[in-house]
Amino acid sequence: MENVGELGESTRLSVALTIAGSDSGGNAGIQADLRAFHVFGVHGCTVLAALTAQNPFGVRAILTADAAFVAQQLDAVFEAYAVNALKTGMLSSPEVIEAVADRLLCQSRILKVFDPVMVATSGAKLLRDDAVELLKKRLLPLATLITPNLPEAEVLSGRTIATRTEMAEAARALSDTYGCATLIKGGHGAGACAEDVLFDGATLSLLSTPRIVEPLSTHGTGCSLSAAITASLASGRALLDAVAEGKAYVYEAIRTGAYVGEQAAVLGTPKRLPLERVLISPLNL
Repeated sequence: MENVGELGESTRLSVALTIAGSDSGGNAGIQADLRAFHVFGVHGCTVLAALTAQNPFGVRAILTADAAFVAQQLDAVFEAYAVNALKTGMLSSPEVIEAVADRLLCQSRILKVFDPVMVATSGAKLLRDDAVELLKKRLLPLATLITPNLPEAEVLSGRTIATRTEMAEAARALSDTYGCATLIKGGHGAGACAEDVLFDGATLSLLSTPRIVEPLSTHGTGCSLSAAITASLASGRALLDAVAEGKAYVYEAIRTGAYVGEQAAVLGTPKRLPLERVLISPLNL
């Protein structure tokens, strides 16, 4: 039997944690997060905040986890694992948001990526109305980075966002409000490129990739992006580099989508990160 005492730093893995819902189809949520963690070579811990009955065509039902059980899962993870970075996904009830916020208050050393999941790519509503204000009050101020898409950024900022300038203004406003970096995802927009705007508290950056025409699937792209960024941060990357790697990961996942049923398709599992497809430029607005 191998002597455990002889194991050195070469056997140590970076750890990333996802606090999110489970997708019964394996496309989004916890499942998408673990897929990204695996590609980036980090160990993935999970806290299940909800169960969903869904497939690529929609969410049929949501079963929210008991808040006390969510807290127990967090306690178990933090007790034993050296989490470098974490992300949140669907937290569908005020009670769960409270439990998560309470536990994260004392985890200041961990980098935190909050994906304020409100609406699925399919259009399904995933966050109850009574949870939105609590999310804004308790959770987002703890973030290192928040990653709203355009509809979510409009809800959080209370403004219409349609242009690159409006994305930049909203990113600045949200960063000022919550004291964190903000990445506004432009995948819901139009144009030949998928453009995201990052404001890190000092600098505005535009990150763009070619828009893939008629992709087989975009289900789970938001989860995949935040998970990839989290994994990259857990591995020690700087914020802008982590966002670029996350965007490259999602581009390749969309590009390599595959059918898993007569009409059902899923994102691919990237074998490489095509960073050359990610154009990063400063925004002077």
